[in-house]
Amino acid sequence: MVPSALMHPFAAIIPTLNEETLISETIRSVRKAGIDRIIVSDGGSSDRTIELARALGAEMVAGGASRGGQINLALARIEDETIVIVVHADTLLPTGACGAIREAIHRGSRFGGFELSFQETSLRLRLAAFLINFRSRILREPWGDQAQWFQRETARGAGDYPDIPILEDYEFARRMRKSVRTEILADPVRTSGRRFLRKGVLATAFVNWTIITRYHLGVHPRELAAIYRGESDRATSAQPEQTTLTP
Repeated sequence: MVPSALMHPFAAIIPTLNEETLISETIRSVRKAGIDRIIVSDGGSSDRTIELARALGAEMVAGGASRGGQINLALARIEDETIVIVVHADTLLPTGACGAIREAIHRGSRFGGFELSFQETSLRLRLAAFLINFRSRILREPWGDQAQWFQRETARGAGDYPDIPILEDYEFARRMRKSVRTEILADPVRTSGRRFLRKGVLATAFVNWTIITRYHLGVHPRELAAIYRGESDRATSAQPEQTTLTP
């Protein structure tokens, strides 16, 4: 008898905000991984992100610039039996992603992510990737840049993503780990090291864990997002992007 997971369709959700330089390559990597349905959920881009995504056949939804809310807008279009992968706009999936997820579901896992590597070549980034993968293996809480995957009905049971301005992926992973078996898949995604490169590995890790510590101490996510944006603004004058911790 064929396990039911082998019959379930895949859908990728890509939340975006001003990602014209990256979105085309990301959509192509998702297609190469074997995913036919791609939903780009845009948070109000002022560049060519939407135009480029449509040209590559992605479905579009649009809402406020909140990654959790953007993901939920896309989830509202997806049936319960669908296997969902949330792919950040600067992250590339491995070609074997769908097969690896099906095997994990067949083993009993219901939520997870992938190990991580960086697109740029740097000793600092190799060290950062090692630490991220070690952390995610121990805690079994993959963050957003690790391409979180799950079956739609499983996420519904956990309440979907919290619509908060930062840490939506962290909080979602915590909820899922408490309720279902989670698994980190070995074939890595490749993500951008842009934040690590402009701020440094140690500085980035320090900011990330300071934000998480304050979150557990009860500081409101709006205040945490303002703190995080302030750190980014001091490091770069780049155009606005999603407010999210690096892994």
